[in-house]
Amino acid sequence: MKNIDTYTHVRGESVYLDDIPVIAGTLYAAVFDSPIAHGKILSLNMDEALRMPGVVKVFTAKDIPGENQIGGIVPDEELLAGTHVHFCGMPIAMVIAETDEAARAAVKKIKAEIEPLPVITDPREAKEKGELIIPPRTFKTGNTDSAWSRCDHIFEGRAETNGQEHLYIETQGAYAVPQENGVIRIYSSTQGPTAVQRTAARILAVPMNKVEVDTTRLGGGFGGKEDQATTWGVMCALATHHLNKPVKYSLHRMEDMRMTGKRHPYSSDFKIGLNKDLKILAYEATFYQNAGAAADLSPAVMERTLFHCTNSYFVPNVKATAYSCRTNLPPNTAFRGFGGPQGMFVIEAAIAKAAEKLGVPAAAIQQENLLKTGDEFPYGQKAESEANECWNKTVELYDPEKIRKEIMEFNASNKFLKKGMAMMPICFGISFTKTLMNQARSLVHVYTDGSVGVSTGAVEMGQGVNTKILQVAASVFSIDPAKVKINTTNTYRIANTSPSAASATADLNGKATEIACLEILKRVKQVAADELKVSPDSIEIKEEWIYNKGVKTEWDWKRLIMTTYSKRISLSELAHYTPPGIHFDPAKEKGHPFAYHTFGTAIITVTIDCLRGIYEFDSVKVVHDFGKSMNMMIDKGQCEGGIVQGIGWMTMEEIIYDKEGKLRSNALSTYKVPDIYSVPKEILIYPLETEKENQAILQSKAVGEPPLMYGIGAYFALRNAIKSFNPSANIPFDAPMTPEKVLMNLYTTAP
Repeated sequence: MKNIDTYTHVRGESVYLDDIPVIAGTLYAAVFDSPIAHGKILSLNMDEALRMPGVVKVFTAKDIPGENQIGGIVPDEELLAGTHVHFCGMPIAMVIAETDEAARAAVKKIKAEIEPLPVITDPREAKEKGELIIPPRTFKTGNTDSAWSRCDHIFEGRAETNGQEHLYIETQGAYAVPQENGVIRIYSSTQGPTAVQRTAARILAVPMNKVEVDTTRLGGGFGGKEDQATTWGVMCALATHHLNKPVKYSLHRMEDMRMTGKRHPYSSDFKIGLNKDLKILAYEATFYQNAGAAADLSPAVMERTLFHCTNSYFVPNVKATAYSCRTNLPPNTAFRGFGGPQGMFVIEAAIAKAAEKLGVPAAAIQQENLLKTGDEFPYGQKAESEANECWNKTVELYDPEKIRKEIMEFNASNKFLKKGMAMMPICFGISFTKTLMNQARSLVHVYTDGSVGVSTGAVEMGQGVNTKILQVAASVFSIDPAKVKINTTNTYRIANTSPSAASATADLNGKATEIACLEILKRVKQVAADELKVSPDSIEIKEEWIYNKGVKTEWDWKRLIMTTYSKRISLSELAHYTPPGIHFDPAKEKGHPFAYHTFGTAIITVTIDCLRGIYEFDSVKVVHDFGKSMNMMIDKGQCEGGIVQGIGWMTMEEIIYDKEGKLRSNALSTYKVPDIYSVPKEILIYPLETEKENQAILQSKAVGEPPLMYGIGAYFALRNAIKSFNPSANIPFDAPMTPEKVLMNLYTTAP
């Protein structure tokens, strides 16, 4: 089954926000944002801007009829700054003009007098000053205090991970159109249509049923449009509310990079204890999350860091504490992995340090501590583990010992080219960690000609979720997939949706679709049984024909549907799905928060040019736990994209803010993402074959986020290559490992 969007994508016919034909009279928005990171607004002069040609209105916080608040988890973020600004790029005023160019020209004429206040950019400094988004949280199991005395080896260290720009091809944007009776329809490039609807209603002081949000697809999201798309949808709605005119705003790339949050940078401390057999007996970690100026999704991201702090290892004694630190940067937000990769990097750094000090390969420690089924995670859930199966299959297929030997031979015979390798096991929990978000609905209509329409809360953003949901409907009804149409994601058709995030979208919305289709199928089978005067149990539909006890009848799908309709039996169903068994008690920090876990193992090899510090990745060889993939082409594509995005985060993607909180890596000339020349020469992905039952849709495990974590191995492969050139190199655990850092580390020795 091909991705159903492929045809229109390659022909340039797929409809994104900027492809929606604009209505006559459409106005355009542009934002005046804070030039400084922290300060008190003393005055705002908009006179010159208002005199500019084509300018219709300039809106400020005073024009908000409802509550000037867009914070979802914590109400701490204004739509438009009222008295203070808290980060460079914070919206202060919004210009509405007859053209996009006029709006942007007018923004440059606005003058703001802002009294500077102290700026914090470092999360550790924020913590010391008590600037926390929420109180700290700690996950514990066993007793680390008493466990240290039983450890033969104890190592401590510090680890740093930087942020990451989402760099979706389609920037943030929205188009608000007035409807009759005070309703506003918002076409929003968002992963969370309900969040846009709910927040617009709060800002405008109207009920949610007065706001319709519609999303056809996104040109990429990666978490950056889960919460932060809300701002732009609500701004357009605010202008439409006042002017009763359509209003559009599509951010320019540099606006998008300047005004939106990134993956959270973390600064972390670790302490790890092992016995003489390399078993990890105790592990402590303290995470300082750089949340930015407002909560956004930081509390939830921080929570997932704790959930994934031990990666795919069983550690009997764990104490992990996380602080969400408020700084004067744009509020950081969801990004593929959602805090999990930051937690996993720290334990991998701890293992790497232990391995270096003990003179053993890190893989020896990794393998010795892999989770087994029945082992307990620090948060209380028992593992259904494929960790050892993935590792063992990786060894069988790819022979890491042979690779290691070949690398040693290469390094011995090459002075200025050095190779390195690392193994990277992963374990990632699938579900929203906030239990109530694990729910979805699907509305299925079978039309009288036998065609099918499906509406869910899933947002298509290139991950192939529409294709998978279409496959569910086609397989349940046993009809040609061409007969199934997936509709836009719309808050009037499907209400109270969870965002398309957490790798849970296909599972939640696919399962709801399956339930709806099965209910309709039950009805039409009963009609077939009545018409044929047989038991419903003997009826089966195969490839659009009705069979009785395995024998093909004269009834086809279309005839059966028309007969069902003529009997006044419903051919529509709205189904609701919640995964069973999910619960978590934040008071105890214990529970069963995930429907299941996805596992895998990767071997990453790299070659460094030791004269210049540049490098290329030779191969990434993976065994991945897909369950029973319902679409291997889509799933492998997700793996490949995730791996390269993870490698980018660990190597070349460097976010730089100066001490004044200004983004310096603010364009594609100063922020580098992997291109065709920097991807690994070889990516091999082998699906682990497993018969274990799971809660995934059609047993096909989620594949959106987990593969990104394989990219963490790229950092440690580079580290090992540097060590082969300079065994005494003093390499801090500081990602990304840019070519500049590689060059410095190649020629820097420990004191």
